[in-house]
Amino acid sequence: MYSEKVMDHFQNPRNVGTIADADGVGQVGNPVCGDMMRFSIKVKDDRLSDVKFQTFGCGAAIAVSSMVSEMAVGRTLDDAMTITNETVAEELGGLPKNKMHCSNLGADALHAAIEDYRRRQTPGYTGPEPQPLADHHHDEECTCPFCEGQLDHGKKEFCRACQLEFEDCPACGGLSKAGSETCVTCGAPMKKDEGSEVG
Repeated sequence: MYSEKVMDHFQNPRNVGTIADADGVGQVGNPVCGDMMRFSIKVKDDRLSDVKFQTFGCGAAIAVSSMVSEMAVGRTLDDAMTITNETVAEELGGLPKNKMHCSNLGADALHAAIEDYRRRQTPGYTGPEPQPLADHHHDEECTCPFCEGQLDHGKKEFCRACQLEFEDCPACGGLSKAGSETCVTCGAPMKKDEGSEVG
């Protein structure tokens, strides 16, 4: 269903997290599927010197965000604005049709961050502070981020079709591949302190 590149960017996402003193922040979301992406950027000499993202959504949404961040770092602002959702999908080796308009929103979020940066450069600009990214919540009907099949519940979530095990992030509740050091959604450490079992 997904290319090797998509799987790689989901399992090993690049540039997850936030930039505390970001020069621009952009957020987009799809209310139908619930995917939400936020990009924060640093700009130096009209180039993107740093790009970070937070994404709540499926594996495709995370892979798209990771790829966009990788494609954008080092580019001029005008050049980064030419990155499209279509070129991102091509770079990832393609996305399933049902993911093209649902999860492939990374370029839109990047463009929103650049536009936010440019607005902030306007004399006298006082814009709104970015709102917190909506918390991801999954329940008994939780599905695999790759194939969207139902997960078996136990100590960890397991997808029989993909033969992959997932676990909940203690910070945001999103799913990451079991054994990951950081959450692919929010970038927080996956390991809880010993003895702080959440029941």
